[in-house]
Amino acid sequence: MPADSELAQAITVLARAQQDAVWTRQQVANQVRSLLRECYPAALLAFQGKQGGLTRADARVVLTLAPTPTKAAKLTLAQLRAALERSGRLRGCDAEAERLRAVFRAEYAHQLPGVEDAFGLQLQTLLKQLDATCEAADDLAEAATAAFHQHADSEILLSFPGLGPMLGARVFAVLGDDRARFADARALKSYAGSAPVTRASGKKRFVGRRFVKNNRLINAGFLWAFAALLTASPGANAHYRRRRDHGDWHAAAQQHLLNRFLGQLHHCLKTRQFFDEQHAFAPLLQAPAGPGRPGSGDVSPSV
Repeated sequence: MPADSELAQAITVLARAQQDAVWTRQQVANQVRSLLRECYPAALLAFQGKQGGLTRADARVVLTLAPTPTKAAKLTLAQLRAALERSGRLRGCDAEAERLRAVFRAEYAHQLPGVEDAFGLQLQTLLKQLDATCEAADDLAEAATAAFHQHADSEILLSFPGLGPMLGARVFAVLGDDRARFADARALKSYAGSAPVTRASGKKRFVGRRFVKNNRLINAGFLWAFAALLTASPGANAHYRRRRDHGDWHAAAQQHLLNRFLGQLHHCLKTRQFFDEQHAFAPLLQAPAGPGRPGSGDVSPSV
């Protein structure tokens, strides 16, 4: 068993609980969306295209106020405006209330009145579950990030592009602070599942994906790599583009980037130094990426 500190173990408990709460929240939101597709299409048109979708506070408040299409069509601008303000919205309430009223009062196919009321009751029960999971995820995120900032390793993890407090806490929850847990970077990469597995027998050699892995770390790692390559790191973006030029699909190139990040993270935690963009991706930042570039072997601290 890894000899993690008391604080590291507390961060692990909180980060895993928050990740579980997020997954549960998404499961309940999927149930709500499935129900709305069957009986309440106006609600999907009203909220599904917005960031956060049905888990948004304003969506949950409005749907609780009007759990059926008939009730939603009867809402006034004042009622919609008040509901948006109760959800915590501060700006644009008048314009949003007018948009919602127009969506709710458009023509849609309806269920029979009794059936519609039954669907409304089912929606209300699902919304209560969704409210509870949203609140739990927010509370656990606040607690996990507060505990994560207290640990000395947090500054090193947060120096990496794409790693914020919550995502950093999730990664740290898997790594811990026992530096003897992973003998080298290869062990960490294998544990995460980002490194391929190689099997050889005679003249045959097979290189494939690793199915036995830590699902929590690989989930957080893909989010990390995606956030880094978008805007946070020119070097990460160049590495990703080079892998695509070499013929990798998006998922393979993203996994290759994560594999490199994990090696760099292992090196930085071992040597107690912060991430350095110019050092980590020096060859890629000095020359344009292309299919004619040499192999992509990692070098310290890019191991």
